Amino acid sequence: MSGTAASSVRAGERAYRALLEDIQSGRLPAGTVLGEVEQAARLGVSRTPLREALNRLIADGLVVQQSPRVTAVSRLAADDIRRLFEARTALETTTARLAAQRGDRTVFRALAEEFTRAGARLGDAAGREDYYALIARFDDAVDAAVANHYLTSALRTIRTHLVRVRRLASDRPARLAASVAEHRLIASAIADGDGTLAAHATHIHLHEALTHILDTLPEAHR
Repeated sequence: MSGTAASSVRAGERAYRALLEDIQSGRLPAGTVLGEVEQAARLGVSRTPLREALNRLIADGLVVQQSPRVTAVSRLAADDIRRLFEARTALETTTARLAAQRGDRTVFRALAEEFTRAGARLGDAAGREDYYALIARFDDAVDAAVANHYLTSALRTIRTHLVRVRRLASDRPARLAASVAEHRLIASAIADGDGTLAAHATHIHLHEALTHILDTLPEAHR
């Protein structure tokens, strides 16, 4: 690869990451039109790597091509979230069961203990951020245990959308506490090698999570 081509790839990756973060954080809300000239100038890249980034975001489902000249951040409605959770439930119950068969039990025992401690720190913003980081580490541990590229690639796409979904839903203390307990049960079941319980607990957790999200979804997204 020539130096120019490599530079373009790096610029495209940088533009993709920047736009992804802006969409997930809500700085670029649903419906925002992403003009090539404006976004290229804002991100400090040329239009070629910007187009590459936009094409990746279109493939992710985070951006839509409304017309040949208009690209916009995709909208996220309740029906989209339900469909997202249908796919998520199918995949995550499977990976939980496989992790119980294949995973390092000491890793998941330690994660279960971390979830126990996390429950005492949900009262402040830092504690909640630590909890979300713990969930990400738990997901990574499950992915590593399963060691199935096809499953983890599909989940990676779903998790990209879940960041937006979580931002739309309101944090409720009771739901956060229940979520901690649900994650602890899943981690403990995997540590015990109980795939049936791990899959069932995952199914219940995702059902409760979806119910909470739909209950707290802003009116504009219903």
